[in-house]
Amino acid sequence: MVGKIFNRKLNIMREIVLDTETTGLDPNLGHRIVEIGCLELKNHIVTGEKFHVYVNPRRDMAEEAFKIHGLSTEFLKEHPPFEEHVDAFLDFIKKDRLIIHNARFDMKFINAELEWCGRKPLPFKQAHDTLKMAREKHPGSPASLDALCKRYKIDNSNRTLHGALLDSELLAEVYLELIGGAQPDFMTSTSSEKEAKKDELITVIERQIRKARDFDLTPDEIEQHKELLKKLKNPIWAKKAS
Repeated sequence: MVGKIFNRKLNIMREIVLDTETTGLDPNLGHRIVEIGCLELKNHIVTGEKFHVYVNPRRDMAEEAFKIHGLSTEFLKEHPPFEEHVDAFLDFIKKDRLIIHNARFDMKFINAELEWCGRKPLPFKQAHDTLKMAREKHPGSPASLDALCKRYKIDNSNRTLHGALLDSELLAEVYLELIGGAQPDFMTSTSSEKEAKKDELITVIERQIRKARDFDLTPDEIEQHKELLKKLKNPIWAKKAS
């Protein structure tokens, strides 16, 4: 039974931190995705596995959007459109939970792009919204990604412009703070390693058992004991002695 417990495999929870950049605010007005950045987490640990692409929107970039992310129409023309990225994108995210800041915005664009290339939309329940998490945890406080980085002392000095991959990396740190932080050493250990670490925390104290000392009573001590027994009414040990 013990062997079965130690050989049991640890369940792995996989999550994908995701961010997009777009040409505007509404796909119903013809706006498109221009960048996708994804970062893999396993048991709340960043694995280093990433998915990052620039996307040709096949339309001009709105000036307001360009000021946010700095991706020009000329730059994006050199990259494939969404339908050429879709298989790799879906293969990377699979059916795992998506960690997104303001999930409704990104999911709206992703599902519009999927629909335009004849693919099934992603279920909204697959997304986990960190904006909602932040507002619930810090009611009344600013909940933008920059504000949360400042709150949790996460260095976002490189974020002069929005970028899908950079933002997903920052969001991963924010997400881990929102859920209380990760414990990588314990969460990635096997069952036997966990038991060993528990054992390390236990201090074993060896008790020294001393052998009983043999000694004889003196005649005076024997007489004193007899006198004591005479003063007690029907002592049990006196009956046994008789």
